[in-house]
Amino acid sequence: MSSTAAAIAAGFRLDSERRRGQAATALAAIAWSTAGILQRELSLDVATQIAGRAAFAAVALFGFTALVYRGRVLAPFRTMGWAGLAVAVCMAVASGGFIVALNHTTVAHVLFTQAASPMIAALLARVTYGEQTSRATTIAMVVSLAGVAVMIGDPRGGGWLGDGASLVMAFAFAVAIVITRHRRDISMAPAVCLAQVINVIVFLPFASPGQIGPQDAVLLAAIGFGQMGLGMALFTVGARLIPAAEAALITLLEVVLAPIWVWIGVGETPGTATLVGGLIVVLAVAGQAVADARGQAAEPAPASG
Repeated sequence: MSSTAAAIAAGFRLDSERRRGQAATALAAIAWSTAGILQRELSLDVATQIAGRAAFAAVALFGFTALVYRGRVLAPFRTMGWAGLAVAVCMAVASGGFIVALNHTTVAHVLFTQAASPMIAALLARVTYGEQTSRATTIAMVVSLAGVAVMIGDPRGGGWLGDGASLVMAFAFAVAIVITRHRRDISMAPAVCLAQVINVIVFLPFASPGQIGPQDAVLLAAIGFGQMGLGMALFTVGARLIPAAEAALITLLEVVLAPIWVWIGVGETPGTATLVGGLIVVLAVAGQAVADARGQAAEPAPASG
């Protein structure tokens, strides 16, 4: 095979990987966005919710790991190394920080800080690994941040504990994305499974399992297996195949879709600002994908060798 043919084949392979990464990450965001409508029906305290959903998610992700490794479940946990352990801790911290933030500051502050994750991820990826962010991605990040700002309106009125937890959440999530992207040789499925185990260990002492009724158990299973388990599994696949900033950007679809599911499910009509801001975010993410596709199509073929 000539060098030109080999280069074209490699380009198609990379393009296919990137499309798969974008699709998997988008599906993860869709799964995560269902949390609001499901958790609204729970009648449990925060610690019981976190411990319960993490327990079901751990089971789901353990099964996913067993499927990927064809029954060899202990080996991937032993070989994930410090990178996998770091991802596990970061994802556990991000999940816990999200719940703490919601209970100590305004939802506006949490969403606005979450929207900063792509910029944090881009900066970390550039400083630590020298990964460049495309112009289209940079513009999309800024536009998305503006869209979230429109959705939430005036972000004032939060508390220092909640705002601090929001920043920790955004930073931890960005670090997890960067590590997952740049240690593509390691499957992070065991890491996200371990993250759920960490949350169970941390929150179970403060939980009240005896209060979990049949309906709550079904809802926790739906959240753990579907919203968290499936979402995390898809995220570990997608984040390995696309740049860190792009992965974080696509996950902002969660912020847009969450109020839509509540609207459809329980009739809670979103305001005009929510719809307009959400549309801005969706257009920014879609625009980034289109610009990236056009940029790749416009690249000249390499000279034959």
